[in-house]
Amino acid sequence: MSGAPEQPAPADAEAVLPAPAARSAVTTDVALVATFAAFIAVCAILPGIPTPSGVPITLQTFAVILAGLVLGARRGTLAVLLYLAVGLAGLPVFAGGTGGTAVLAGPSVGYLLAFPFAAALAGFLVGALRRVRPSWRFPAREVVGLFVAGLLASLLTIHPLGIAGLMWRLDLSLGEAFLVDARYLPGDVAKNVCAAIVAAAVFRAFPELARSRR
Repeated sequence: MSGAPEQPAPADAEAVLPAPAARSAVTTDVALVATFAAFIAVCAILPGIPTPSGVPITLQTFAVILAGLVLGARRGTLAVLLYLAVGLAGLPVFAGGTGGTAVLAGPSVGYLLAFPFAAALAGFLVGALRRVRPSWRFPAREVVGLFVAGLLASLLTIHPLGIAGLMWRLDLSLGEAFLVDARYLPGDVAKNVCAAIVAAAVFRAFPELARSRR
């Protein structure tokens, strides 16, 4: 027995179907970027260790590198840029509970401006490592890879620009600024170790986050 002929699906049906998934991805990106921007702010305003240079030792670097490691280059950079935009707009989310464009006249200007580049480079390096070794057989190797990516990002962006900012705002020579910046290196290594451990734990708890890094 022959039934009524099936009606062909509308020509644009396939184009309509992916829309909810696309909206969901955008919503997830926005939520992750906002969450990490808030996390960076919390780490910045926690009481830091004062130094003679006027640039305190805080957990900002830990949060910035973690954003790049976990979110990837693009989303990690956006999280840091959102944090900086909120702080420069006047909200007290910088170290010491400060905010506004006045921080650009302080000795920490180079470090602040380097943060987006650090997150971007950390995310890029982890992405490159994952393309070379898609799955890590041993968790310790994953932590080491994440640590190396974070530390390289910090050494190649935060410290050089931080030194430049110290020279600019404190009228120091290159050697003097280098010695001031060297005080932050031991803590920076420790913070990158913590960032690598936390990022590896996040990837194991949420494996889809590791696959969707961008």
